Amino acid sequence: MEIRKRVHAENLVRFAATRPEIVVLSGDLTKNTEIDLFRDAYPERFFSMGMAEQNMLSFAGGLAREGFTPYVHTFAVFIYRRAFDQLSMSVAYPNLRVRLFGFLPGITTPGGVTHQAIEDVAIMRSVPNMTVLETGDVTDVESVLDVAHAVDGPVYVRMLRGEIPRLFPANEPMQFNRARVLSTGSDVALLSSGICTEEAMRATAVLQARGVSVQHLHISTLKPFDDPTVLDAVASAHYGVITMENHTIVNGLGSAVAEVMASEGIGKRLERIGLNDTYTHGASRHYLMRKHGLDAMALVRRVEDMLGEPLGIDEADLAAVRLDAVHSDAKAEGL
Repeated sequence: MEIRKRVHAENLVRFAATRPEIVVLSGDLTKNTEIDLFRDAYPERFFSMGMAEQNMLSFAGGLAREGFTPYVHTFAVFIYRRAFDQLSMSVAYPNLRVRLFGFLPGITTPGGVTHQAIEDVAIMRSVPNMTVLETGDVTDVESVLDVAHAVDGPVYVRMLRGEIPRLFPANEPMQFNRARVLSTGSDVALLSSGICTEEAMRATAVLQARGVSVQHLHISTLKPFDDPTVLDAVASAHYGVITMENHTIVNGLGSAVAEVMASEGIGKRLERIGLNDTYTHGASRHYLMRKHGLDAMALVRRVEDMLGEPLGIDEADLAAVRLDAVHSDAKAEGL
């Protein structure tokens, strides 16, 4: 499997080369959010705002009113926890073209509760005018700038950094409000987002081999959420629907799917895999995914419960189809 480093860092420099209206704002986390290359390439278009996120959001709103397109970079928690009033009144209410890049989504960091954005989708989905996107692999990171830049209003992006695997073909970019179909089937509809998609792909490969027909969709647009592909998948699932997300189960992907099912009168069983209304603590991503039931084995157990029968799948079966490079030099996410 291909693993790329600093994908956003290099991509943003290329993307901004022919778009002089793009300016980048840093909340004293320049290297940590991979915008040091942009700073060096376009110093006159780079603003280091310090640890003052409220001011940074208001400043971004002012730049947008003057015709610029600000790209705000910081850890996700500092965008919506520290600066929510400025986010709402200076950016979302006037519906300005501000792009908000939130790094360390969910449990991708061992930094503990102060740095783990576990309710950002819930909050951002509730903000009027806000579009919410999430990246899950290298291809998503490479193409999310095109998707975000085309939106005429504010956009929030759950961004991955560091060493990232490529799960999807490089020539099949992210599409706005369109799910990526990873497998087809009629027994179970599985919708995953972000880093959970890699675990879901591992489980799906084994489930399919055991005769379970799984329709697996990777979701990269969390708001708006009216893709007909999603509706078709949940409507055709014989046993039920499972969602899998690196986020609390409250008002994230699982809730968005529940809303669609309720509004369309689809009376199917829905299982939501995510953080079960809890904070977590500092540890590695793999440890936290296991502890909170966000990994491939947790998905297998939910499918078994939905089907009402054991499938005889164990950790050895899942290890045989690991998607990540076991012998790579990938490091755990830090701050």
